[in-house]
Amino acid sequence: MKQKETLLNMKENKHIVDVDDHSFNGSVETPLRADAFDLDDELKIELIQKHFKEIMLILGLDLTDDSLKGTPNRVAKMYVQEIFKGLKPSNKPTVALFENKYQYKQMLVEKNISFYSNCEHHFVPIIGRAHIAYISNGKVVGLSKLNRIVRYFAARPQVQERMTVQISNELKEALQTEDIAVLIEADHLCVASRGIQDITSKTVTCEYSGKFLDQKTREEFLKYVQM
Repeated sequence: MKQKETLLNMKENKHIVDVDDHSFNGSVETPLRADAFDLDDELKIELIQKHFKEIMLILGLDLTDDSLKGTPNRVAKMYVQEIFKGLKPSNKPTVALFENKYQYKQMLVEKNISFYSNCEHHFVPIIGRAHIAYISNGKVVGLSKLNRIVRYFAARPQVQERMTVQISNELKEALQTEDIAVLIEADHLCVASRGIQDITSKTVTCEYSGKFLDQKTREEFLKYVQM
């Protein structure tokens, strides 16, 4: 019943929120509506398909063409099941910690973690690499979990600065340590493919905490990243 009511409201355009009315307060959290999870994935795909079809028609595209007629459904499924799946909390990777039996007390660096995200201002791709380091407080984690955390926060409309802090905060909580470093370098297609059309510039953001606030520790991390 709740989904039917939400669908009815959306059909009446009551779901549209002006930016000035949005409750987002500059938090590091991705700005989501209070009813963000009232619709299941199947209904979201149905609605996005319908609206994207309207966009294509407005652009003058012939949706009877064999190449185009399936595009609204493909885009809808891609949005919900793939490139924006990081909006759904249940898709957050679980992290299991293990005892640091090797007594390894130096930093562990996982670099060149590739990711694809989307700029929330124009909904065009951000393509980048993340470099992560942590110093164990007695626990370690499977390396692939670091990649999964990066890609979880990348799989949503993003701002690179926010994504950097989100990954850092999640790693601190998951690894139970403040000794975390995150550095992200990325190409933004909103810069490269439109507007200024600069294909050579990169955006770099970083977040340091714990022992990485020390200059020597930070320089060691950056040396490993540049190797």
